[in-house]
Amino acid sequence: MGNRDPMSREIPAGRIAVRFVMGVVIMSAAFFGSAGTLAWPEAWLYMLVQFGFAAAIAIWLKRHNPDLLKERMIFWKHSARGWDTAIVMTAAGILVPYLLLPGLDAVRYQWSHVPLPVKAIGFAGILMSFALIFWVMRENTYLSRIVEIQQDKGHKVIITGPYRYVRHPMYVGVVVLSLCIPLLLGSLLTLIPGSLLAALIVVRTYLEDKTLYAELDGYKSYANTVRYRLFPKIW
Repeated sequence: MGNRDPMSREIPAGRIAVRFVMGVVIMSAAFFGSAGTLAWPEAWLYMLVQFGFAAAIAIWLKRHNPDLLKERMIFWKHSARGWDTAIVMTAAGILVPYLLLPGLDAVRYQWSHVPLPVKAIGFAGILMSFALIFWVMRENTYLSRIVEIQQDKGHKVIITGPYRYVRHPMYVGVVVLSLCIPLLLGSLLTLIPGSLLAALIVVRTYLEDKTLYAELDGYKSYANTVRYRLFPKIW
């Protein structure tokens, strides 16, 4: 994927491991610190799936698409548009209650109760979200954490895989994930920040779509063929 020197695309395994460990530590502290106990099987299950998926994706990308792995390792760029920066910073603020509320709600104070079948639905949604996200990464080598047209990489419209059905399938996975994690963890209150995150994704989808219309060659024609941004027959 790309014609640059492969050695320039290598991401040191140690750097990947550090990012991985940091993620585990932060999530563990948020979940089990707010819960006040390690005896929370739903949280352990989610973390096992989450970080198992993250490790598998990193290994796959390092082997098959090191350019994309390098891109995904970059958290932010100074070239980000103002509206994109505002959305991401707002989402970062919402993530604080999103990570802390489940332990407080489902374990420490038990403000809400989620039946086991609903937790199972949440778990199934998480698995489907991860499967979709992986599918997107297989098809789209231009996935950046910011909204940008990657002219230096010959950015073009992707029309294969899930892009045959909706124009922003990665965001579909993120929206479903943000609503299913609270269900698995047993916290109805966390659906509040989860819904806010989902709403931000919808706003970002709209603004990104406008940007692609204006700046990416061939996108208008693609949008006339694939009519829906996120949800078939809806929007």
